[in-house]
Amino acid sequence: MSALEYDLVIVGAGIAGMTAAIYARRAGKSVLVLEGKVPGGQIISTFRIENWPGDFGVSGADLSKKIHHQMDELGAVVKYAVVSETKKQANDFLVETDDGEFLARAVILAMGTKDRELEIPGGHELAGKGISYCATCDGALFKDKDVAVVGGGNTALASALYLSDVVKKVYLVSLSHEFKGDAMLVDKLKAKGNVDFLLGYASEAVLGSEKVTGLKLKPSGMEVDVTEGRELNVEGIFVAIGRQPTTELVSGLVELDKSGYIVAGEDCHTSLDGVFVAGDCRTKQLRQLVTAAADGAMAASEAIQFLR
Repeated sequence: MSALEYDLVIVGAGIAGMTAAIYARRAGKSVLVLEGKVPGGQIISTFRIENWPGDFGVSGADLSKKIHHQMDELGAVVKYAVVSETKKQANDFLVETDDGEFLARAVILAMGTKDRELEIPGGHELAGKGISYCATCDGALFKDKDVAVVGGGNTALASALYLSDVVKKVYLVSLSHEFKGDAMLVDKLKAKGNVDFLLGYASEAVLGSEKVTGLKLKPSGMEVDVTEGRELNVEGIFVAIGRQPTTELVSGLVELDKSGYIVAGEDCHTSLDGVFVAGDCRTKQLRQLVTAAADGAMAASEAIQFLR
């Protein structure tokens, strides 16, 4: 059976990928969007988004549905399949998946990122047994219990805020003496009576055998007032310590930086003609929903010019 051919194949149906599909379809190009999990990417687990212009307080799931619907209405083809390899051929690209092969005249890579795991003793062994990477997914399992949130960025702050309305107590553990996230979120957390800020601590080990029973902390060295470790009696640990790009499958196709991000400027051109990149897997300074959407629009625009 011969591979189906499209003007443009987009790998990933997050905000960047879906936006790219919208722009490409409006230009009359045939578009296939390949997604290995669920559309929306990491935002689908976000309970409330307050920095998306024009839709204050929308949930990640609802925003994703709206954009997906718009993409569908414009005629983009969406297939749920895991991409295994993308190859350059004479005049096009062959995209191999677990559900067939597809030919493309141009490709947009929009695979996004994945959670950085807690690389300490017990971190792997107790994943799913009290360790979670999604507060809105698993928070209800810890109703009226004590939990820890590890991280200092917006994801950690938003997770702690969500959990504060569900659990008995939240310990917010951060390496630094100040948070990297928005001051507005920090102020909201400070107003909560059941959130303790543990600044200047690093996670040393997850305690427990069959399930999480605690978290051992040590001084991070970034806060002079913290000189001794602590042990938290918690039943849940929510990890938000950053993300890493899911670009392993294209490491031989396009140039990556030392952290694994696809090297590209604001024009979203990769090192290989005909392959473009959009969203969080691109080298960039700001990774937000609005910049992912902007990347999607730019990558599609550049791909359209390439196809012409």
